Amino acid sequence: MAEIQTTGTGAQIADAGPASQQHDENHSKRWLILAVIGLAQLMIVLDVTIVNIALPDAQKALGFSNGDRQWIVTAYSLAFGSLLLLFGRVSDVIGRRAMFLIGLVGFAAASALGGSAPNFDVLVLARALQGVAGAMLAPAALSLLSTTFTEAKERATAFAVFGGIAGSGAAIGMLLGGVLTEYLNWRWTLFVNVAISVIAIAGAFSLIPRHPREANRPSLDIPGTVLVSAGLFGIVYGFSNAESHPWSAPGTWGFLLGGILLIVAFTWWQTRSKHPLLPLRVILERNRGGSYLAMFLTGIGMFGVFLFLNYYLQEILKYSPVMTGVAFLPMVAALMVTATISTTQLYPRMGAKILVFGGMLMAGGGMAWLTGISLTSSYAANILGPLLVIGVGMGAVFAPAMNAATSGVQAHDAGVASAMVNTAQQIGGSIGTALLNSLATTALTSYLVGKNASSQIVQANAAIHSYIVAFWWAAAIFGVGAIVCGLILRSGKPDPADPDAAPAIHA
Repeated sequence: MAEIQTTGTGAQIADAGPASQQHDENHSKRWLILAVIGLAQLMIVLDVTIVNIALPDAQKALGFSNGDRQWIVTAYSLAFGSLLLLFGRVSDVIGRRAMFLIGLVGFAAASALGGSAPNFDVLVLARALQGVAGAMLAPAALSLLSTTFTEAKERATAFAVFGGIAGSGAAIGMLLGGVLTEYLNWRWTLFVNVAISVIAIAGAFSLIPRHPREANRPSLDIPGTVLVSAGLFGIVYGFSNAESHPWSAPGTWGFLLGGILLIVAFTWWQTRSKHPLLPLRVILERNRGGSYLAMFLTGIGMFGVFLFLNYYLQEILKYSPVMTGVAFLPMVAALMVTATISTTQLYPRMGAKILVFGGMLMAGGGMAWLTGISLTSSYAANILGPLLVIGVGMGAVFAPAMNAATSGVQAHDAGVASAMVNTAQQIGGSIGTALLNSLATTALTSYLVGKNASSQIVQANAAIHSYIVAFWWAAAIFGVGAIVCGLILRSGKPDPADPDAAPAIHA
């Protein structure tokens, strides 16, 4: 029998000796482990949107203002985005299984607190704690997936499932949030995580094996941790603040500038530190760097469809929250099917370059197609087609990019490499929400100049014009992303004998 030993060149096979029986037992549980990891990942990504639909009901119940409402969303993204790299490295130090379990318990506790929140302050605190727990869970989940599946075909299938969940979780969150809010209570958008966490905790305890700690496990880089956590906080906060304040406000540009300077200082420090939090070798390898960039740009672009199509369906076409969630299901189905085909059939044959390039072009084309919406549009004629194209495009990007981003990394860097995937997507999403929302607001204001702003028809057309502007910008981001990522990613398929190897053919 054999066990996996990881070296700097990838996964190698070595004699296992007495450990072979235990390895076989763990290996036979790998698909159940995937189910547990997938459940945790679903909880993380759906919580980005599940509370959004419940916000009006929560606002009525707890009596907070429109200005305060954004903090229910921002508190989660701030904690999640700024702490991902820290907990990615901590999971390398204390073990991925331990970090996974701590994150699940923390998410359950925070969700229970939020669901029973008596006032606005407690709800915001609970959402921030959910973000902290999510930052523990996300990198641990992805690195567990990477180390559990080492055979090329099985690894492709596992990443197809994981990538499909990552890409569709926001839409699933909208549907589930609508159902829970409409038929139960807004508090159940938080309580549902307790049930999910309990199932995942039981599965993790019984299925995920304990691994002996590595002798050369990394030490924590405290200065690097402070710099990158503060820098990411500044960037996420600055873009979040842009949703309710002008870009010229000190609370917007000040935090953005400070965050960028801190990230520059962090990068410099990583070249000096004996135990860097994010070794630059992790991101400078072309396939991983290109994959992180693809996740970042897709995170920006995908919020165009989720945010503004949600507004269009509910405010213009008068869909209910539940029907709005149902409307996104064809996109989810297309994304899942494409993610599976891309990683199980196409990625082993051609690598990530062609898939990411083609997928981003398709997603951009779908966004451009959505610019044809109007007051008289119908779902079947004007929305279903673009959603299917966007779903196919994002499915071709997510799973292959995640696979390439975690391939070839040394075992003691697996957690931080996985954290970078989630960090790229989360920061991209935060930037996308603020940037596209700001562009849409400016477009709406410009449209109303010289028109009868009190007319409902004019207001509706102005809103549609703002959504169309956002869709065009999202299409442009996908288009530029396709070109840049296509230039960075290497050509050629991965070595089938070693799923962690670099592509066999180089550009």
